[in-house]
Amino acid sequence: MSTQGQAFEQLFHQEPAVWLKWGAYEAAVLPKVGANLIAFRDTTNNYTFLREPAADEMESFKANPGIHGIPVLFPPNRYEDGTFTWNGRTYQFPVNEAKTGNHLHGFFHTAEWSVEDFGVTKTESYVALNISIDENHPIYTYLPHKFSIKLRYSLSDLGLQQNVLVHNEGTDAMPCMLAFHTAINAPFAPNSTVDDCRFTLTTGKRWELNERMLPTGNFQPLSAEEEAMKTTGLSPIWESMDNHYTSEPQNGRNAMELTDSRAGVTLVYDVGTAYKQWMIWNNGATPGFFCPEPQLNLVNAPNVNLPADQIGLVSLEPGGIWEETSRLYVRS
Repeated sequence: MSTQGQAFEQLFHQEPAVWLKWGAYEAAVLPKVGANLIAFRDTTNNYTFLREPAADEMESFKANPGIHGIPVLFPPNRYEDGTFTWNGRTYQFPVNEAKTGNHLHGFFHTAEWSVEDFGVTKTESYVALNISIDENHPIYTYLPHKFSIKLRYSLSDLGLQQNVLVHNEGTDAMPCMLAFHTAINAPFAPNSTVDDCRFTLTTGKRWELNERMLPTGNFQPLSAEEEAMKTTGLSPIWESMDNHYTSEPQNGRNAMELTDSRAGVTLVYDVGTAYKQWMIWNNGATPGFFCPEPQLNLVNAPNVNLPADQIGLVSLEPGGIWEETSRLYVRS
């Protein structure tokens, strides 16, 4: 048993949680609230990397768990009129965003997940979570496929690792559409302000969105600031962002990097190159946090007449497995 690591069940503001500790790092995940990784901290430096709800915010968080921690979106973002046809089958989701008339964010960030295992090895502390969909699960009404999603989080000397796996356990192909609405604190260090923070993101082209926040299929020109986002970086609140981009890995990696010049450290969010799109949202340029969201597929992808490879529309064959690994860590 490692003296460096711990994995245990303990409440997070009265909500059941599995906690992981490793060296200076600690993290907590909420199985009953969408398997949300609600906390990732460096206790030595008092860094709080993710936006966490306060005790008196827990009820509103549970009612809308989309902008704290790392929510799982499946399918992610918006779908026109709550419907799409894929592989000859029409899917109908509830319209839950009245102002656009769209379905938003899927069903898994509010669902209850199961804890398969948690523990400590010589090199890490970890927790494994699972949600299985079949005809007895309420989500099957909207996604009539037999499948499971597994999430594994681990802490080690190398930070926080996330492994996500989608397994099609049915007899017909299914659409695999996934994202994480990751809420990063800016600043994450206790004595810093947002003015100390700059970020870069491995974006490519910007998708044009219509008045319903749906892609038109066209790209729009990048501003000078958006070009800087890829290179020298800029403030997370440089302007109000609810922007959609292709991803364009740099130096073999697909990542957001947030640098705190006062603290002299960089938080790296390396999401893996399978995520072909980024959403980025900063709550109307409000200081405090922003959401760089790695996304497998284009928003509203099945309703966009572009090649599946270009828009990240993954068809998961019967028995097929799709998986990707991401990591959050600090570089000084």
